[in-house]
Amino acid sequence: MTKQLRILGLDVSKASVSACLLDEKPSEPRNYYYKCKFLNLPANKSGIEALLALNPDVAVLEPTGNNYSQIWKHHLTNAGVKVLFVGHKELRNYRAYQLNLPDKDDNADSLALACYWFDYHLSPARFVATYDENISKIRELIFKLEHLNRLQNPVINRLRQDLAHQFPEVALVNSRRGNAGLVPLLWGWVAGERVSKKYDYLYSQSIGLGLTDSTRARAEIICSLQRQEMLVEQELRELLNNPAFECYKKVFGVFNFGERLAWVLIAYIYPIEQFLVDGKPEIRICRGRNSGKPTKHYLSLRRFQKVLGVAPVQESSGDKRAVKAHNGSKLCRKALWQWVFTALEPKARRRNTEVIKSLCDYLDREKLSGKPVRLIRSRVAAKAIKLLFRELTKHESN
Repeated sequence: MTKQLRILGLDVSKASVSACLLDEKPSEPRNYYYKCKFLNLPANKSGIEALLALNPDVAVLEPTGNNYSQIWKHHLTNAGVKVLFVGHKELRNYRAYQLNLPDKDDNADSLALACYWFDYHLSPARFVATYDENISKIRELIFKLEHLNRLQNPVINRLRQDLAHQFPEVALVNSRRGNAGLVPLLWGWVAGERVSKKYDYLYSQSIGLGLTDSTRARAEIICSLQRQEMLVEQELRELLNNPAFECYKKVFGVFNFGERLAWVLIAYIYPIEQFLVDGKPEIRICRGRNSGKPTKHYLSLRRFQKVLGVAPVQESSGDKRAVKAHNGSKLCRKALWQWVFTALEPKARRRNTEVIKSLCDYLDREKLSGKPVRLIRSRVAAKAIKLLFRELTKHESN
């Protein structure tokens, strides 16, 4: 006799979880919601013990921020529980339109998560993809880098405003890190961490009002954040030395992707097999929406584009139609946009490869047409992702 699985729906909050344990899907989920004995467990030892005492076979969660869900996932996985994740949009639509549950709350979400497994456990594509330990670590580190970058920008902006009247001769200097992994010279000098005869001399001749303690303290904050950034980057470089990533890095070199973009791409597209069917791109022939004629649908390519945030998504309402590229990773879209801006637009930085030449020719033609530059950059990024998919799958087939 087949064992009846115990399915745990778990809605994670900042310091607690709402839990709903089911061994079968209720016939009337809305009615069941009012009589179900939900558990609300704190994020401490007693909460973890109470959760594991439920002896679930499968736990279903939303990917609610790695920092909040990670601890619950860790203890469940160590206890032998299979952990699955459901996307936010998928759960929202499922809860509202298929279960007809009340307005969103934690208990309704935990019930919906448990019910979702009963309806879709035979369709793995309905769940968020899970990643191996290396990829999960890389994703965690690139989010840390993005966070550190966001922290630095307002501090640097405030510091430049202070320098405008305290030491105006260097207020607009674009200070970069040293080759030996040192903090940027200007910020290191202001903080008193680095020596510079150049800045000593400029300061002695400055028309400014003089550096204040608060300005030096802000420079120390920047130096501290820069050191943290360098540690994260070093850890990422060590992870990317894995031989499994060599073929990806080789293809990235053809596109002149920088280190940071390469890290982001690896975190989202590895392994490329996740987008393929039997090792090949999936292509289906369906009737066109408007023409009614047989049309090729490149499903693997579209999944690849969606993950990286460059797939066009049609939104229609009545006679209104709009095409947007807002699905997928915002971090990927931002990194690709920066790559177009820094590696393709400046003619002096363009590499002489067939792929780069093709993209730059397209970029130059679009600019001559007078189209908005932001639209052009988005289109160039989308074209680059199509070429990237082609190169990666070509390499895979070889």
